[in-house]
Amino acid sequence: MKKYVILGLMTLLMSSCAEQVTRLAQYPKMYEEKPLTIAVMPPINQTNFVEAKDYFYTTLYAPLCEKGYYVYSPMMTMEMFQSESAYDAEQFIEADLSQFRNVLGADAAMFTIIKSWKRNKIGGKLTAGVEYILRSTKTGETLYKREGLISVDTSVKAGSGGFGALASLVATAINTAATDKVVAGRRCTVFVLSDMPEGKYGTQYDQDQNLPAGKSYVKATVK
Repeated sequence: MKKYVILGLMTLLMSSCAEQVTRLAQYPKMYEEKPLTIAVMPPINQTNFVEAKDYFYTTLYAPLCEKGYYVYSPMMTMEMFQSESAYDAEQFIEADLSQFRNVLGADAAMFTIIKSWKRNKIGGKLTAGVEYILRSTKTGETLYKREGLISVDTSVKAGSGGFGALASLVATAINTAATDKVVAGRRCTVFVLSDMPEGKYGTQYDQDQNLPAGKSYVKATVK
């Protein structure tokens, strides 16, 4: 009996290891091109929440900088996009990106597609569904692509039973309503881009090839 249990555990372990994909295997173009500078494109908003585009655009700068990349100022690039009629990123997501390399000097352009944006005040969650696509301005290749459905937990525990439960419900509703959309969007971005190979200014630059890559689609709840 023990023999079969051990064999079963070994099989499970081997299958788990076999399914694990390294960052080098999943994002080989990132290590080939080694992009240094990134231009953040205006998000493509597929939701009914019109303001999601502008809110989410400002959330992308810090997480990409923290991954070790030089990211062009959203304020500066937004003015340029608007003046050059490039505010609608839909027309560039599959087009030639050489102009962003020639004008800005960007090595890559980060596109985001907001597919869902829902707020549940009573349940204490703000859920965002976003796809991230990093394309090379030199070759047009997709260097990185990942999608996430991330719920930001804004629930508040104020006690249990009777008045305490009611207080928690009210506090959660207030906290969810007050939660900054930018903060929620940034948490979503940080979580989804957690397996993105680090840039030149990152502490693990050119050393994270063998670290595990995440699934192309991830669903999670974060605080």
